[in-house]
Amino acid sequence: MQDSLDLRALRDIGLSHDTVQAALARPRPDGTRLARVVEIQRDHLVVHDGVDAHAVVPWPTLRAALEQSRDPLVVGDWVWWRAAASDGDRGWAVARLPARNRLARRDPAGGRQGLVANIDTALIVMGLDHDFNLRRLDRFLVLAHSADARVAVVLSKADGCADVAGALARVRAHLGDARDDVAVIAVDGRSPDAARALAPWLARGSTLVTLGSSGAGKTTLTNTLTRAASTTQSVRADDDKGRHTTTVRTLHRTAGGACLIDTPGLRQLWLDADADTLHGAFPEIGMLALQCRYRDCRHAREPGCAVREQVSPERLVSFQKLLREANRENDDIFQRRRHVAVMKQRTRDNRARNAARGDR
Repeated sequence: MQDSLDLRALRDIGLSHDTVQAALARPRPDGTRLARVVEIQRDHLVVHDGVDAHAVVPWPTLRAALEQSRDPLVVGDWVWWRAAASDGDRGWAVARLPARNRLARRDPAGGRQGLVANIDTALIVMGLDHDFNLRRLDRFLVLAHSADARVAVVLSKADGCADVAGALARVRAHLGDARDDVAVIAVDGRSPDAARALAPWLARGSTLVTLGSSGAGKTTLTNTLTRAASTTQSVRADDDKGRHTTTVRTLHRTAGGACLIDTPGLRQLWLDADADTLHGAFPEIGMLALQCRYRDCRHAREPGCAVREQVSPERLVSFQKLLREANRENDDIFQRRRHVAVMKQRTRDNRARNAARGDR
């Protein structure tokens, strides 16, 4: 592996003990060095080895494996990469290391779309304007829980809100005591005070990802934390209102040495989560359900329902809606797998019949 100086530099861009162990557990491809994926463009990746950034493309063997698994490289992944034979050419991403966690969502076709990998903390950014939506917040909380990531809810645009304290109280009441592990902070994303408020999560070498809808203030916050709007200009596009909109996921370094992945706004967030993941993200519902009068209580209109009595109506509606989505998605997956199995059997039967005819 790289020398100790390189490893120290790699730790500054998020190299963890788990990743080092994963790298040591398997043979290292010849002539490669360890690097992290920091940006993905249509025709290439950008990886960083702790010293410099390099444009690379997947090695054909890796590309085939990724296409077969339908699990492409994402920002935050660690790869073994090989430099190009001549200056000016793109290098090769030869192999990917196993990720310790990965954020993913379902696409409209029911497939799994990777978002980012190897994160420590999710900053769920929600604007104190038209973007304020508690049910959408619940979706992002489930997404973060699926990766076992720490969470901080960042209420942005606090400078334009007349009742910041009231908004903070609404979010805290919505989450309840069972989610006291989730910090809730209100900031002006353009102010240096935002960096001070988020300092507990910005440790050197840690990796954070901003999550939220388009226009929530993620990019403004990223620019403040990195102290340089110019670091993201190459991946910005002016929208029709004169603002700047993130168009690709990119990993940046904050002033204090943390790694921050800025993501485009997610217009639709179809969760890649099962019932167990949902119950983990809504722990109070499972605990309170034990106190319901009826063992099979659906928390609808049954008398003596402890969940309805103690969970905010909006949060309970969120849970029930997400649970229906998860169950429906699991049913759809079962049906798709069953259809594939039937089609494969038909293909085998047809081949057998054709072979039998050929023997006559």
